[in-house]
Amino acid sequence: MTLDRNLGFDRSQVKFQQLDYNSARFWRILTQWLFFGWCLFLGVQFGLFVRHFETMGRTGYFPRPPGIEGFLPIGALMSFKAWLLTGQVDPVHPAALVLFLTFLCMALLAKKSFCSFLCPVGTVSEGAWKIGRKLFGRNFRVWSGLDITLQLVKYAVLFFFIKLIIFTMPLTAIKDFLSAPYWAIADVKLLYFFVNMTRTSLLVIVFLLCMSLIYKNFWCRYLCPYGALLGLLSMLSPFKVKRNVQACTNCRACSRSCPSLIDVQRKVQVRSPECTGCLTCVNRCPEPGALAIAFWSRPVRPKLFVLWVLGLFTSGVLFGMVTGNWQTSLIYTDYQLLIPLAMNLAG
Repeated sequence: MTLDRNLGFDRSQVKFQQLDYNSARFWRILTQWLFFGWCLFLGVQFGLFVRHFETMGRTGYFPRPPGIEGFLPIGALMSFKAWLLTGQVDPVHPAALVLFLTFLCMALLAKKSFCSFLCPVGTVSEGAWKIGRKLFGRNFRVWSGLDITLQLVKYAVLFFFIKLIIFTMPLTAIKDFLSAPYWAIADVKLLYFFVNMTRTSLLVIVFLLCMSLIYKNFWCRYLCPYGALLGLLSMLSPFKVKRNVQACTNCRACSRSCPSLIDVQRKVQVRSPECTGCLTCVNRCPEPGALAIAFWSRPVRPKLFVLWVLGLFTSGVLFGMVTGNWQTSLIYTDYQLLIPLAMNLAG
């Protein structure tokens, strides 16, 4: 048994890796689109729930899906601070905090896998640049100096929210926000943003989609503060993509294929906060044992990594349900009063 002393790769056992990277990639992409479809389903169900109250009960009643709260990251950050300081979970949108903590744990324990496995925006972005590659024959790259500058934007936005909420906003102000009608109907207002989109909002979304056709993951790379936060945490993850220098032939297939534009071929271990654990680079590597997803220094089967990612997400949701921190404390009569208020505020 030959062991690479620098990287810890057992070269007599790495051949299995290449056998199921294709399968792991398939399951990742399938998970992406299934979760995207699930998010659409939740959106439709939530829309029907809101419609019931808009029509004063003349349309059918559909239960409110708590998963919709995953789209309230700013409120979840406030709820997170309140939970840290008081030990109490916000009862109005508890699933927002549960999902926020789940995604943080995923970043710490499984790279920025939320972005490449579950995020619906990431799914659309990946689909867009793949379509763009077929249309134009390639994806383009921003000039390196400008690329670095643009990447700082998402960290600047993240710093703004962290400073404002975590370091500046007092607990009393956060409690006032979490108990205000505005927070209670934040999910409804989000729905109205999409169904009653202004021309400006539509133009911005179209612009981002067009840029995503040309540049890989334009929104994720330059503008998403959520991804910036998860990326920083993911640097502490025990999972890393590792390159076996002795087995590598420097073909650069890994670097060319990386959706996050990481120059994998020049690294022994990928520590970049841009790495999402998508397994694309290791899937494209033609040399058995040259590249692997590893736990600390030990390569792991890619299918196990996929199962680990899905298990972390499922465990987080189940934990929220079992502990009673999933369903909102708002009741039917609350929404009878709040939904009309949301319509007025959103107008």
